[in-house]
Amino acid sequence: MLTSLTPVSGLVPQAAAQVAPAPDRSEGEGPFTRLIIRGGTLISGTGAPPTGPVDIVIEGNRIANIVNVGYPGVPVNESRRPAADENTREIDAEGLYILPGFVDMHGHMGGSAQGTPAEYVFKLWLAHGITTVRDPGSYNGLEWSLHQKARSARNEITAPRLHVYLSFGRGHQGPITTPEQARGWVRQLAQQGGDGIKFFGLRPDLMAAALEEANRHGLGSAAHHAQLNVAWMNVLDSSALGLTTMEHWYGLPEALFQDRTIQHYRLDYNYMNEQHRFEEAGRLWAQAAGPGTPRYEYVMQTLLDRDFTLVPTFNIYDANRDLMRAYTAEWHRDYTLPSLWEFFQPNRIAHGSYWFNWGIEQEVLWKDNYRRWMAFVNDYKNRGGRVATGSDSGYIFQIYGFGFIRELEMLREAGFHPLEVLQSASLKGAEALGMAGEIGTVEPGKLADLVLVNGNPLEDLKVLYGTGVLRISADNRPERRGGVRYTIKDGIVYDAQELLRNVREMVRLEKERLDYEIYLPGTLEE
Repeated sequence: MLTSLTPVSGLVPQAAAQVAPAPDRSEGEGPFTRLIIRGGTLISGTGAPPTGPVDIVIEGNRIANIVNVGYPGVPVNESRRPAADENTREIDAEGLYILPGFVDMHGHMGGSAQGTPAEYVFKLWLAHGITTVRDPGSYNGLEWSLHQKARSARNEITAPRLHVYLSFGRGHQGPITTPEQARGWVRQLAQQGGDGIKFFGLRPDLMAAALEEANRHGLGSAAHHAQLNVAWMNVLDSSALGLTTMEHWYGLPEALFQDRTIQHYRLDYNYMNEQHRFEEAGRLWAQAAGPGTPRYEYVMQTLLDRDFTLVPTFNIYDANRDLMRAYTAEWHRDYTLPSLWEFFQPNRIAHGSYWFNWGIEQEVLWKDNYRRWMAFVNDYKNRGGRVATGSDSGYIFQIYGFGFIRELEMLREAGFHPLEVLQSASLKGAEALGMAGEIGTVEPGKLADLVLVNGNPLEDLKVLYGTGVLRISADNRPERRGGVRYTIKDGIVYDAQELLRNVREMVRLEKERLDYEIYLPGTLEE
């Protein structure tokens, strides 16, 4: 049993090293000449309600046909079923719900500070039905990230489809100080094969030059409007320059200010003190104009007119309104690596580990913050705006895969109907990536990216968690139900339960190597 911080220091060299890339693929079967998924209930992702039973025919890596084969509660009409031959693989999906593969619009491919290798991250993503991921920042480096993207595209590794958005300026010799330097950096990124750019805010002339060049080369763009830059570039400013998606919510309440131009910071504020950074952020939405005001209506309509995409990542700040819930989540015991658990602990020098003095006063601030923030996002969706799903896991007690499902729960809390939640998790992300013609819904002609789930996610989104959901059996015993059964990416069938077993074993072996147990923050003996 780990009883002091000494063994933990042994994790530091490993965490500081290059993140291990994913090994050659040994999981998954297919793609098949012909695959038929038989008798499931389909939720297509288009916004349509469930229908079934259906048989779905997949040829190679594409959906060839969807056939209605009967009615609920009565035997399947065998005469309607697509025929199988000796080259056909069949999956019995009776009792399962079939969804489009999920799109995580804010997923980091592991990190050296967290000690999370790519295999760990990728398997947790796939085990939760995530078949496409946009990595905003690509902090493992462009070359490393593009290599993983290419290997995933060839299905040489067990991984979702990857989109590489590099943080602006990364790899440039010295700071970028002129618009021409900004344009040159963007051109180089395009030549090297990057998919887009992650901004944290810039001087307006540099942002304008970078976005103009990015749009010229067909690169995507995302921004975390960080506090150090938001005073001269909020979401109205950046979207006017051509930004297409915003991460989190920074920059949005600032655009809604009507009686000030700068957030009302405490006078001893220091951005590098993360208790200041996150506690003060909990007061921000209360400073913004509310629904029905002219400023609110102007900002709302302007973003709608610009076809702008919100990626709120509600889940990554969830601990701010209930810290204990976040660090006692049931999946930590079996699925959180020791190095990641150490990264989560309160620490003045680790990003997102800011629990210096966090109590009910801070949690109440953030509960109010969420109420206002969620109301704006739900209103934006109701008026036709695009809201996509992103998790940003690997920080603040959120782990990969599980954090994405928590994000779905929080979209539901914001007011989304469960069908709207699933649409946000699939089609809306596909639209934002310019891939709606290939993924995002279950339709003939599209890539075979599917999720087969034990249970109805419309009744309870928790059935999507890898740990399942707590129920009572017919003989009055508590039991676990739910979980993704199969994830199909590009026609390859992955056993999601096997992937979870792989991750549990990975975590178990690391704990055994270190003689380590997950402990409550602040209880480790010196």
